[in-house]
This record gives sequence, C-alpha cells and structure tokens, in this order.
Amino acid sequence: MPEKSMTGRTALVIHGGAGVIERDQLSAEQERAIRADLDRALDAGHAVLARGGDALDAVEAAILVLEESPHFNAGKGAVYDADGGHQLDASVMEGHTRRAGAVAGVTTVRNPIKLARAVMERSPHVMLAGAGAEAFADTQKDIERVPNTWFDTEHRRKQLEEAKARAQRQAGQDLRGTYFGTVGAVALDRNGRIAAGTSTGGMTNKRWSRIGDSPVIGAGTWADDRCGVSGTGWGEFFIRAAVAHDICARVAYRGDRLVDAADAVINGVVPTLGGDGGAIALDSAGNIALPFNTSGMYRGWVKPDGSRGTAVFRDDP
Repeated sequence: MPEKSMTGRTALVIHGGAGVIERDQLSAEQERAIRADLDRALDAGHAVLARGGDALDAVEAAILVLEESPHFNAGKGAVYDADGGHQLDASVMEGHTRRAGAVAGVTTVRNPIKLARAVMERSPHVMLAGAGAEAFADTQKDIERVPNTWFDTEHRRKQLEEAKARAQRQAGQDLRGTYFGTVGAVALDRNGRIAAGTSTGGMTNKRWSRIGDSPVIGAGTWADDRCGVSGTGWGEFFIRAAVAHDICARVAYRGDRLVDAADAVINGVVPTLGGDGGAIALDSAGNIALPFNTSGMYRGWVKPDGSRGTAVFRDDP
C-alpha cells in the first residue's frame, strides 16, 4: 500500500537533466559550478517550503534558478535548433487541483516556467504554443521578454556543430546525446500538497518546431494528490509511454511504492521501447525516487528530515 501522507513535513527534489555524463567529461571547476547551481535551486525552493509556502511556489522558485543558469538546457542554457535559434518549452501542474499549464516553442520568454504557470492560473487553457503563447505573454506584466540571442552560449553552439556533423555521418538515425539537460522540480508542502514542473530547450539540432515531452502533461510532468514527477530524456519515448502519469498511476491504482513504480517505468518501460532518460518523483509521504538509465543525471533533494544532497554521476552516493 502507498505510504500515508505526513502533513506538516516538506520535501523537494530537482533535476538538471540526464544523459551521457562521465567524470572525464567534466572538469572539477565545471562540476563545482553545476553542483553550486543545484544547491542554489534547492535553497530557493526549500526557503519557500520552510516558511509555509505552497508547493507550486517552491517548484517555480527552484526552476527559475535553473533556467537562469547556463549549465542546463533550459532558459539561459537552452540548446540550439537546426536554424541556429532557441525554442523553449515548459509545464507545471498542481496535484490537489489537477490544474496544469504549459507553453511550447517560445523564443523570447526569459523564464518559460513563469509563463506556463500564467497559462494555468490566468487563462482558460492548458497549453499555448509559439506566437500565440508569446502574444499571451504580452498580456502579463510579470513575464519578461528577451531577444532570442539572449539564450546564446558558446558551449551550446559547439554542441550544435557536433550534432550537425554527427547527423550527417549517421543520416540522423541516432539521436542519443542530443536532447539532454531538461530541468525540473517536484515539491511537497506543509499542507501535504504536491506540485511538479519541467522546463527545457529541447533537442539540439531539432527541426520542424519539434516538441518533446516536457510541456506535455502526463508525459514530462504530472502531479496528483499522492505523487509528482518531472522527467528528462528522449521525449518521443516519454510521450509514447506517458511516463510521468504512468509512475503516479502505479502508485495510485496498484499501491506500488514510489521507488518501485519509478524504477519500473524508467528502467523497464522506456528502454524496452528504445528510449532512455530519467525522472525525479516525490510522494505525499515525502519519499523520493531518482531513477535514470543513462550514465548520469544532475539531481538534488531535501528530504522531510532536512537532510539534503546533490549528485551528478551514477556512482555518486
């Protein structure tokens, strides 16, 4: 049976993307900078929860930090599409109300997670895309617009060049390693309420305004009154498997433990279909799960007992 809710205790879990993350690919300086930004995101989200704030506010606070960092594929660190620009997606969901909001293919919104929340709270819709989403952003005084070039970073430019060369060699058949870096957060507040959110720059070298799982409710993001999930990985497979919802459905309908449900989907269903990636999950008892089937996943957590940590590689404690 699923664990009972522990109202009054809080928890937070975050991710900065799963992928091919090997120790010899990150310098000590890069690893320190990434862990520092993960810690800053935990600080921001946990501060909201510690003062009795809502899970939704904590999720937004944590993701905003990650969107402002050049180290993750979201916001400032968004990857390049095939045309040399940036298209960003985000979604957010509030578990106890099942309200949700999402944006896809926005190009001038500095913090897509804020716009996704605005869609949820200030529009009659769940998802807005492209020019329409940005027209809606123009009606919101607290949504900052920036030139698309604001998202430019040199290391993402090099990734685009490498992806183009790889696609030419392989005729575009192997997309592994071109889509990682999505960020997300799931929080449990003192009232026992859960919220989840996800933000991404999508897939390096993507064409035709491709959209992955991150803005798709039930695929990249899900929250209900028992469980919340944010995913990161090969979005086509996360959509096909409705990954985020499947994890929470196993908790709700079969009474699976969160860790078992998350492991079964991420390390069973997704690779069986041919995909890979990871997820963070949190239940109403404050239990967390961080499964991934890649060599690494940027992740961090604050448990109900106050213990916290960050990790990057598979063999991190």
